[in-house]
This record gives sequence, structure tokens and C-alpha cells, in this order.
Amino acid sequence: MATRTRIARPEAGSIPTKPGVYTFRDRDGRAIYVGKAKSLRSRLSNYFASDLHPRTRAMVEAATDVEWIVTDSEVEALHLEVNLIKQHRPRYNVRYRDDKSYPYLAITLDEEYPRARVMRGPKKKDVRYYGPFAHAYAIRDTLDLLLRTFPMRTCSQGVFDRCRRRNRPCLLYDIERCAGPCVKAVTPEEHRAIALEMCDFLAGDIKPVVERLEREMKQAASEQQYEVAAKLRDQLANVSKVIERQQMASSKAEDMDVIGLAEDELEAAFQVFFVRGGRVTGRKGYVVDKVEDLQPEELIAKFLERVYADGEVPRQVLVPIEPAEGELIEMWLCRLRGAKVEVRVPQRGEKRALLETVTENARQDFARHRLKRASDFAARTRQLNELQGFIGMDEAPLRIECYDISNTGETEAVGSMVVFEDGLPKRSDYRRFAIKWTSGPDDVAMMGEVIRRRFSRYVEEQSGESGRSRRFAYPPNLVVIDGGKGQLNRAVEVMDELGITGVAVVSLAKRMEEVFVPGRPDPIQIPRGADALYLLQQIRDEAHRFALTYHRLKRGKRMTRSALDGIPGLGETRRKQLLKTFGSVKRVREASLEELEATPRLPRAVAAAVYEALHQEHSGRQAS
Repeated sequence: MATRTRIARPEAGSIPTKPGVYTFRDRDGRAIYVGKAKSLRSRLSNYFASDLHPRTRAMVEAATDVEWIVTDSEVEALHLEVNLIKQHRPRYNVRYRDDKSYPYLAITLDEEYPRARVMRGPKKKDVRYYGPFAHAYAIRDTLDLLLRTFPMRTCSQGVFDRCRRRNRPCLLYDIERCAGPCVKAVTPEEHRAIALEMCDFLAGDIKPVVERLEREMKQAASEQQYEVAAKLRDQLANVSKVIERQQMASSKAEDMDVIGLAEDELEAAFQVFFVRGGRVTGRKGYVVDKVEDLQPEELIAKFLERVYADGEVPRQVLVPIEPAEGELIEMWLCRLRGAKVEVRVPQRGEKRALLETVTENARQDFARHRLKRASDFAARTRQLNELQGFIGMDEAPLRIECYDISNTGETEAVGSMVVFEDGLPKRSDYRRFAIKWTSGPDDVAMMGEVIRRRFSRYVEEQSGESGRSRRFAYPPNLVVIDGGKGQLNRAVEVMDELGITGVAVVSLAKRMEEVFVPGRPDPIQIPRGADALYLLQQIRDEAHRFALTYHRLKRGKRMTRSALDGIPGLGETRRKQLLKTFGSVKRVREASLEELEATPRLPRAVAAAVYEALHQEHSGRQAS
């Protein structure tokens, strides 16, 4: 493997004294650390001192270049730093992991008929999110109570379209959990009003809903409409149950986030409680890899940058200690929110008590995480060090790429590339390849094609010739081929042709779990049960799963290719319109010519072509 060379110190006079952002890069041009500075010259000079912290020294030794961007103010530098960290995810910056994928109760206001549903993952535009909740069943229990008062749609788009075509509602309409927009029991405006009222209630605006229900209940009772009054009474009781489930955090109806912290030398755990309208509406936890050498106040500042880079900024943020550069953080948060934001440490009263509760939650979660970490971290380190020793590498393989081929004979052949960094899968870097150049059932040639396409892109992106996003710009330390000597030798030949050096290559044969390396006729003897062999098997199995999933997807599309394909005049838009009108190809086939001609935006000539094609196909199948 190539050895790393320490970065050359820039001349002090060449570094500006203005605020800005700096980026350290490794030999492959990858950003490995991004930071901000009030004075770039002063800050960068600190990285070339003799008494660096071990983590800082490791970063500087891994870097071969440093570049900087000057900004007009510290706030702009902070904003740019946050964006660059999100873009590059540098290895030596503090890394955050949600301790789990928390579900949210989402109201999809971007649809004509909004619906309430459980959602995870990145937030979408024009969708309102409430939570997060600890469990999805907690959302469903809450929804079950709320739908009795706010009977809005919860069904999927497929169910909604089917009910609308049949003009027959589902069971939720019959049990009064839905207002029935699919059968036009309410207008789009009336249904949206129901959804918006639920949004206001979930956002903490509870009083208008309670007052409305009480007023309507009393009016119905005074008019001797006792069944209506009883129904409103039940709705009021259900709303009260939802309110009781939300823990009261403040005697005032205010919005704030409360942050608790627990840490050790290697990692830290954060808990965030979201308080809206004086009530705790959700919580979220993070685990932090302390790659940087940070004091607690600096860690708090970095965490605020991470949490509010994309999230909702409240009027007040309660923290256990004052963050470093507190005024700068507040100015940045004010700019994001467009209004005043206060970051402070509560000293007494109910807010101090709430902060202590959140901090205790962070301690408990961190204690559970450390029990897992003690074994997980040690196992990953042992696996990588063992693998380095068995293969004879100069350093432990930080980045491992594994390749596999999946096909059925000559049809729908595909390749997969999975990536493991620090012994863990990095799914954002997974890639899949549809085999294009290889003909015939030749796994060796297919493997050569996949390797050539991957490393050709690497060569192009290193030279800057591709002009595309740098998705393949970083080389692995180790390439693992799922196969035997044939696939291994072909992969090595292709990499030699492309001039790829400094990358170790091995193959793992399924039959006896034998590990082959180039230039050796016999496999490496890795003992059964060894951590290194377990890691290779895990990576190989993941590559196989990823390739097989893609192969099944392509094969399924081919086998389920619609009978409507290839009909003259029937393009994608008209085909979708037909299926939307009739629901399936079977029903299109059963339709009469007159029914086809009545389909919106379908010319008569095309309707006749569809009828003729489907009935010829049907009669042909019967004859055979």
C-alpha cells in the first residue's frame, strides 16, 4: 500500500487573516476535515504545532492538502461549514448517528386529499411532521383516538383510487373514522379543513378544539339531539386522552427544545425533547463519535449546528452548559428562523427540572449504548487487524469494496458493489450495474466488465475529465471478489490495464470459503471461526443480497411486462390513463370497444388498436 505523506505547511503570509472555512484533503482529494475560523491564519497555524492531540495529529498526517474559503463574517463561515460537512461527511469531523430511526405522524398537505400516516426518513416539502414518537404503535394509538374527532383520510393512494373507481367507501367510513372523500361525502375544501384542524391540535393549539366540542355538545343537548350530544361527548373524551398522553413540561404554552448530554472519552449521547405549547410532543436521541478533540462546550456547539442545519428552530433552546461561541450560534439560529432565538442554561424552576430529566434520559441511553459498544467496537477492530495480517497489507483496510454477479443464464445479468468503512456497511456508496457489454453466460467476463466500469470512472474523476459527480472518486484499500480464481485474475488484469495500484485484491469462493490472493496457487488459510473470515463472509453475503435484489427487480419487470406494450399510438401517458380508468390489464381486456372509446383522452383509432391487440392475444392463447 502507498504510504501517507504529511501535509506541507503553507506559508504564513499566504493565509488570510479574515474569517472563513478550511478543508483538509487526503491523497485522493477526499475532504477529511472541515472547520471554520475567525482568523484563518491563526487557526491553521495551530495544526502544525508539535503538541497536537493524537486525533488531530492523525488527521494532519492523513492530509496532503489544505484549502480555504474566505467569508465576510463568522456567521457566513458557520453557515458554509455546516453545508460542507453535510456535503462531504468528513471522516475526522464529529459524526452523529440517530440511535434509531424514529417515526413521525405526518399530515400530507401536498395531496389534494391530505392523509395522516406514519413516516420515517428525510422530511418532504409541504408535509407537516409531529413527533418523533418512540414507536410506530404509539402513533397508531394516537391516531385511533384523533380520527374519532378529526375523521380524515389515512388510506394509501392505491386504496383511495380503488374506492373512488368503485364509488364504494372502505370500512373506516362506516365506523366514522374517515369523512369519505373517496365517494365525495365531503368536498376537497371540507376535508382539508379537517386536516388543518388536526394539525393545529397536534401543534399544541388545543383550546379552540375543546371549546368547539363543548359548545356543540351543549347546543345539541339543548335541542334534545341526544345521540349527537353523546357522540360529541365521546369525541371530547378522546381528545382529552390524547392531551393526557402528552407530558406537561411548562406551565406556559411555549415552544422550546431541551438538550441533555452524557459523554466519555470516545463518544457522547444527546437527548432532545421537543416541547410545543408547553407539552412534550416528541423526543430524539443521537450517538456521537468524538473524532475531534472537543471540550463539552464545543461539543454542544457542534451538536446545535448538526441538529438545526435542516430542522425546525424553536424560540428557545435549553442546554446543560453554555456552547462555545454562544453569540455566534444564536446569530446563526436567528438567521435560520427569521426571528429571535435564545440559547440558555436554566438555573432553577421547572425548566431546570426538565433539563435534569432530559439529561438523565441521555445518561440511561448512553449506559445501554456503552454495553453494546464495548463488544462491537472491539470486534470490528479485531476483524480489520486480523484481515490485515492474513492478507499481508501495510495497514488495516479502512474501506473495503466487494463485487458480485447475479444472472439466470444470459438474461438480466447484473453486478453489485457494496462498501464497508471501519467494518460497517456504507449504503450510500453502494452501486449496481446492469451488464451491457458481455454476451453469453460468462461470469468471469461480467466481473471484468463491472470492475472496468467502476475503476474507469475512478480514473476519469481523478483526472477531472468526466464532468460528473464524484461518486466513484475514492479508491478502496481492499477489493473482495465473490468468486474463484477466474474472477480474481480477471479483476486484477483489468485493474492493471487501468493503472490502478496500491489496492489489495482477494476473492472468496463460496464452496469451501477459500480466500485467494493474486500470484498464489493455494488459498490463504484463515481458520474457521476467525473474526477476519467472519467479516469477509458478511461483506460477501451483503454483495450477494444486493445483486440478487437488483436481478429479481429486473427479471420481475421483464416477466410482468404489460400486454399493452407495443400497441401503436399507446404511449406511456395513455397507458397510465387506461390503467387508472379500468384498474388492471385484465379489466381493459374485458372492456367492450365502446367502453374503451369512452376513456378520457384516448382517440378512437387507438382504442380500436387496443381492443384488436388484446383480443387477438386472448384468442391466440385460447387456440394454443
